[in-house]
Amino acid sequence: MGITVPDASCAAEPRYRKALRELADNDTKVILIAANTVPKGLFDCPELSVDMDRLEGAVWRSFQSSPLLVLRATGKLSDAVLHTTTRLGLFKVVRISPIAGVTNDKGKRKSFADLSALEPLFKVDTPHAKEQRSVLREVQRLLRAGVPCVNVCRPDALYDELFSYSGSGTLFTRERYVTVRRFGIEDYDAAADLIARGTADGFLAPRSDAQIDALLADGFGAFAGGQHLAGIGALRVAPGSTAGEVASLYTVTRFAGGGVGYHLVVFALDEAHQRGLDFAYACTTSERVGRFFEGQGFDPVGSDAVPPEKWEGYDEERRERVLCYRYDL
Repeated sequence: MGITVPDASCAAEPRYRKALRELADNDTKVILIAANTVPKGLFDCPELSVDMDRLEGAVWRSFQSSPLLVLRATGKLSDAVLHTTTRLGLFKVVRISPIAGVTNDKGKRKSFADLSALEPLFKVDTPHAKEQRSVLREVQRLLRAGVPCVNVCRPDALYDELFSYSGSGTLFTRERYVTVRRFGIEDYDAAADLIARGTADGFLAPRSDAQIDALLADGFGAFAGGQHLAGIGALRVAPGSTAGEVASLYTVTRFAGGGVGYHLVVFALDEAHQRGLDFAYACTTSERVGRFFEGQGFDPVGSDAVPPEKWEGYDEERRERVLCYRYDL
């Protein structure tokens, strides 16, 4: 991962430093791409010049002694970022910016966008339009050069951008931002964390360890940029049943409104068709989620219109509040 250091004040920002410490503690290899005006020695790690000969080997050897490395620009920082990320094949670069991500024509911050969605953002007229267009030109340049992911955020928001579900800037991706696939074992940690968050927020029903294991085995995720888990879901089918439950549908806050839930439901219904089921159903205690399912073509029904095994061992208090929806295939 590459993270820019545009000035000395950025390097001194406490939450910027906190993010770097956590990344280092996790042994995440980070290249700090520093402007040439940033004083030397601000970070306790090796420093190299971005245009040195045999840069790849020097970076690789530096990482053997420290997870952090400073690459110092000799010219414009934007040129150094492009040179570093393309030459070293970095998957992600975080561009520290004076603006907290980019905004749409209504003045609301966009949590994410892919390359094809950048052009309209150049035309947005806001008090920070000049700064936004400058950031967008640099992001567009990086994505077109083949960099898969670019985050844009303020220095004091770096920790939230990298370590919170809500984010605080804008994530740009080169390809279509959402793909849905079944979980592999390497996805289980992130998926389990999201299940726990959905349960704590009251959107998902509490489950035992055995039930969580079963859910992960049946589960699938929506991934932004091919890497960031943006939402989860599962199609649960009881043995011998001809119905499938679209279960544990939950999306990360920062990707809300971006069609993540839609892509998850489409994936579930496609799987239900392939398995020859008669219908799919969903249950929720949230009226907002209920309206979402109705928008995807589900009909509101009574609890007796879904398979009775759904209610075996189900919390009675929660059942009194649950809303049921059915999609006939």
